[in-house]
Amino acid sequence: MLRDIKINKTQFIAIFLMAFLGIFAYCGIYGEYYGLVQTSDAYYGQTNMADGWIYNTTFDDASVDKISGFSLATDRQRVVQSQADFENKPDIKLHFVEKGEISKFYSTEGEDFNASDESGVWLDCRFAKERNLKVGDMISFEFDNKTIKKEIKGLGYSPEYIYESSPNSLTPDFSQIGFAYLSHKAYPEDLDYDTLLVKYNCSDSDFEKKLDDSADYLSFTKMQDQISVSKFSDEMAQHKMMGDVFPIVFILITFLTLLTAMTRIVTHQRTQIGVLKAVGYRDRTIILHYISYGFWPVLAGAILGLVTGPVVIPRMFYPTMAATYSMPRWYPGFDMSFIYIAVLMVASSVFVTYLSCRMISKENPANTLRPKAPNASSNSFLEKSRFWSRLSFNLRWNWRDARRNKFRALMAIVGVMGCVALLIAAFGMNDCMGELKTWEYDDISHFESKLLLSSNANPMEIYYILNYTDGSFIMQQSIEIKAHDMEDTVTLLVSNNTDLISYTDSNRNPLEIKEGDVSISTKLAERFNLTVGDKVRWHIVGSDEWVTSKIGQIHTEPVSQGLIMSPDTLEDQGLNFTPTHIITPEKFGEKYDSIKSVSSIDKLEKSWDQITTSVMMMVYVVTVVAVALAILVLYNLEILSFIEMEREIATLKVLGFKTNVLRKLLLTQNIIFTAIGFVLGIPLGFYFMTLMMDAAGDSLYYIPKLTWGNILLSALITFAISIVVNLMFSDKIKDLDMVEALKDVD
Repeated sequence: MLRDIKINKTQFIAIFLMAFLGIFAYCGIYGEYYGLVQTSDAYYGQTNMADGWIYNTTFDDASVDKISGFSLATDRQRVVQSQADFENKPDIKLHFVEKGEISKFYSTEGEDFNASDESGVWLDCRFAKERNLKVGDMISFEFDNKTIKKEIKGLGYSPEYIYESSPNSLTPDFSQIGFAYLSHKAYPEDLDYDTLLVKYNCSDSDFEKKLDDSADYLSFTKMQDQISVSKFSDEMAQHKMMGDVFPIVFILITFLTLLTAMTRIVTHQRTQIGVLKAVGYRDRTIILHYISYGFWPVLAGAILGLVTGPVVIPRMFYPTMAATYSMPRWYPGFDMSFIYIAVLMVASSVFVTYLSCRMISKENPANTLRPKAPNASSNSFLEKSRFWSRLSFNLRWNWRDARRNKFRALMAIVGVMGCVALLIAAFGMNDCMGELKTWEYDDISHFESKLLLSSNANPMEIYYILNYTDGSFIMQQSIEIKAHDMEDTVTLLVSNNTDLISYTDSNRNPLEIKEGDVSISTKLAERFNLTVGDKVRWHIVGSDEWVTSKIGQIHTEPVSQGLIMSPDTLEDQGLNFTPTHIITPEKFGEKYDSIKSVSSIDKLEKSWDQITTSVMMMVYVVTVVAVALAILVLYNLEILSFIEMEREIATLKVLGFKTNVLRKLLLTQNIIFTAIGFVLGIPLGFYFMTLMMDAAGDSLYYIPKLTWGNILLSALITFAISIVVNLMFSDKIKDLDMVEALKDVD
């Protein structure tokens, strides 16, 4: 075995690498996914994350007692949430907490949170780092015309803020946003609790039904709909989808590689097998000997992949994840399925190896000592037709060879299909992400700067800035929307008729939002099963005034889903138009007290690039691996083709066929199989791409499509590899020992 492995080291290295890469990819991608799941679940459990949040203008003791009576296991905690300004006016979300036992603050520096300490504040550690704040510093907050000054007693994280959204960026800017936890005793006047955190031992729907029957409230948000939880869940779902699709192709091609290598070895060693049979070795002993050829390389590759995959791949993605999401720790995860898959792969390799040598074990020693007879093939319908005589010798010879070796042809096509599917999926995802970016920042957004207004902005100053920059007011708010027993938190955009924002339909054509119409985004309409004429209920987050609106139009927005209307339409709904931003075609760099922050279009595009970094990294990995797979598959299949056709090639050389003609025979067959696999791989790659893009989350809307550039680039890579691999066999045909290939065994 060791001698044969040394002689055929190229094929066995390929088997080892494919087994390693298959398990490495599966365990690595799933190790990252399970790491996210297990770490976040442990974090939620350790901090006693709330099952739901109930919002109202106030919660008195009577209301809390009613909610507590739903079940014996119901816990609750009252909180006041206020938006505050810190120096240089970043946004700080203050939590004045009654007990601090639900959704607990996770301290990493200083003291643990104390709900009875009215002198201290526990601050977002990432905000503190960006603002150079430390434990023991005194800081002041301004909110609701009040000012409080507190000592930083601790720094850390909150399970409610794994993801924090920035008002002017797709990615969190921790120098401008943050949160702080304080005791309810630190509130400067009498408290009116506006938020109730609850834990319950029933389903979300059952709890909400009991809540509707027993208490008055503004809104209820269950854990999976909370913006931080849902955003992180969408991210995990995308990584899981990649883990579902990506390693399957590796493992399948590993078996193809193993089968081709073992078929080649067994065919070359027919004489040795015949001699062993003749001197008394049993079939079982011979089969076990050849099974070990597949067992040991696959076992070594599987063990190495099992050990290194969960360690290496998660650490490639976690730095990017940590730039967007906030958790105290990032650890790779482990699941018993990793061991099961590795064991299954080794067991399958044994079975595949058995298939390659079982037929020869059934032959008697005399037949085994002779070269393998070519497979018989009857005339097909094509061969009986007049069209057959018009075909060249090259095509007729390859047709008959493929019919005699159907399994080899099938392996070639399936192997190429897998490689092409990965290439199409990778390039398609790259195209989709690029199209979303140009759609949002070229077709829709025509402004140069987006200015976030301070909550206490001076009206005279902001109107001066508006006229000075030739800008336009917009109102951008988070709203909670309900329809057809579904609910979600989305975005409301209210804007005047301005050339700085263009609305589009699903074909990226300009769309005008008519005065008086409420327009809903296409993806949100699809999720809620809404059409023009349907009604939705919604309210601005933080407001107790619910509005019922009739859908007048449907627009398409690639990045942010929600409602769009004009200021007059908003006021017709009974709400006031309160500008939150100024958009302007000018670059804006001046400092005004009324301007909280400024985002340029370049900054917004950079934040888009940052938020898609993990997706693009996966695109690059898939592309590189797909190319490597194509090389390995086509190389091994070329070896198998050459071995199985060795006698035929030698015969043709004796008859006078030149090396270039014989090389063309192999190249033609290779290209035909590659072409069939390529065509079949296109829809499979499109399916893979759709699966992975569907897992990108509810906020992104894309139209899956294949571009000619995608198809042509995939074709160029695939066929170039096919031709180069074929050229590598030129010397084998030239140096073929015709006497050895044609001689029979006495």
